[in-house]
Amino acid sequence: MAPKVRTKKRPGALILLAVVALGIYALDQISKYLIVSRLTEGDIVRVLGDVLQMHFVRNPGAAFSLAAGMTWIFSIIAVAVVVLIVWFAGRIRSLAWSVVFGLLLGGVLGNLTDRLLREPSYGLGHVIDFISTPWLIPAIYNVADMAIVSSMIIFMYLTIRGIGLDGRRTDASDPSESTPTQIAS
Repeated sequence: MAPKVRTKKRPGALILLAVVALGIYALDQISKYLIVSRLTEGDIVRVLGDVLQMHFVRNPGAAFSLAAGMTWIFSIIAVAVVVLIVWFAGRIRSLAWSVVFGLLLGGVLGNLTDRLLREPSYGLGHVIDFISTPWLIPAIYNVADMAIVSSMIIFMYLTIRGIGLDGRRTDASDPSESTPTQIAS
């Protein structure tokens, strides 16, 4: 068994994670507030013709309104994700991984807030979606969704590159080196 290698503490990584998460959360909640207070559900505002539209909908489910009526399950999963990110946050030394987990945390908290506090009731709230790019993907989404998807893209990139939570690149041929997925296990 290989000895554990200590990496130096990097408080900047934890601070970056918190700043990114708070920034995404604030941007998500402010944008949803503006949409709800200025538009009526179902309204479509063409920002850039058919390229970018604001289309206000309340989503009772997951992506593409799948599993509507199972909102409480998504709430439980979101709480578990938040707890795991907070638990792993102290292990992150890489600024890139801090951005990944900050985007994910901010996005999950944004949609969780909707599920807990919006109509129709606590824990069953509908997520406010309003960004539509019909030419790109036939979905209506929000800032939190964009942050979650962006975090997954960066996650895949870092994982494929073999960059660990400590920021060091691991050699896939050396089993003593750990990858982000092995650390999470």
